[in-house]
Amino acid sequence: MSSEFKAGNLSVNIFGESHGTAIGVVIDGLPAGEKLDFEEIMRFMSRRAPKKDGTSTMRSEADIPEILSGVLDGVTEGSPLCAVIKNTDQHSADYKSVSTLARPGHSDYTGYIRYNGANDLRGGGHFSGRLTAPLCFAGAVAAQILKRRGIDAAAHIYKIKDIPDTPFDPVNIDTETLSAVKTRYLPLIDRSKDEPMRNAILSAAKELNSIGGEIEYCALGFPAGYGDPMFDGLENRISRAVFAVPAVKGIEFGAGFAVAEMNASENNDEFYIKDGKILTRTNNHGGILGGISSGMPIIFRAAIKPTPSISRPQKTVDYVNMTEEELVIKGRHDPCIVPRAVPCIEAAANLALLSYFC
Repeated sequence: MSSEFKAGNLSVNIFGESHGTAIGVVIDGLPAGEKLDFEEIMRFMSRRAPKKDGTSTMRSEADIPEILSGVLDGVTEGSPLCAVIKNTDQHSADYKSVSTLARPGHSDYTGYIRYNGANDLRGGGHFSGRLTAPLCFAGAVAAQILKRRGIDAAAHIYKIKDIPDTPFDPVNIDTETLSAVKTRYLPLIDRSKDEPMRNAILSAAKELNSIGGEIEYCALGFPAGYGDPMFDGLENRISRAVFAVPAVKGIEFGAGFAVAEMNASENNDEFYIKDGKILTRTNNHGGILGGISSGMPIIFRAAIKPTPSISRPQKTVDYVNMTEEELVIKGRHDPCIVPRAVPCIEAAANLALLSYFC
């Protein structure tokens, strides 16, 4: 089973299952002659790795990508880049007792219907957040190519449950801020929120529960004039990529849903000229107007649901035997997926932006 993101000349095909032999990605349409820094790719992917403080899953994978094609002497050839990541720490037995029970919040039932019962249920199969590892590899490659075109991007924890971080400045964001959040244990602008967020996650875990939050992304330096109206707008393309992350349940650009409570005089971003460049004084439009980039920072936020796998008893059904049952989920799961999802959101959005340069 595989899933494909195709936009412009770029195609990203992610394959494999959570408890299969390996997972991987094929990226077609990359520009030839791009030097790849594999240490930087590993730093990007390490941000997705489980924490060692009880705030995430205990599943431990090295997640070292093996390049099978598309790169010669560290430089892209122009042919499809294929990378695989071995699965080495599966506990498939954890899923035997729930093989025909619909886990609340999961795709077990819908996947069973869609694929006539042939889908791999172990660890969520192809629906698992495990598949964001090759997504992060692809997004890390994209980040390096975007950087050479003057585009810097980063994401941070905007909120965990009801605990907010400081938002990105939508007008005056700088590259130093974007770089700094990538180096922090919890990717935050306001580091004083680290402890309360961590405590909220640990509290949820202690109660056999989980919590969600929001992630904010910013791309700085993306030029004006990219995108299209209606069905293939820049927002559309970004959203399509971001929803590849299984936990995403919503997305908003710029001021987002807050515009519903504004007057036009509040929401409209007035234009001005500075150093020969057209800018806006505010950025409620999130860097996109009419589906086309304006040259202002591209800003969006994604809502991340609580991890659906919790150890509390839950009511469900056996969708094969058509009986009502009670379920207790076993296995190793994140009490909050938000911190590990930050680079995943970043990776997906990077790919959407890169598609305009392929």
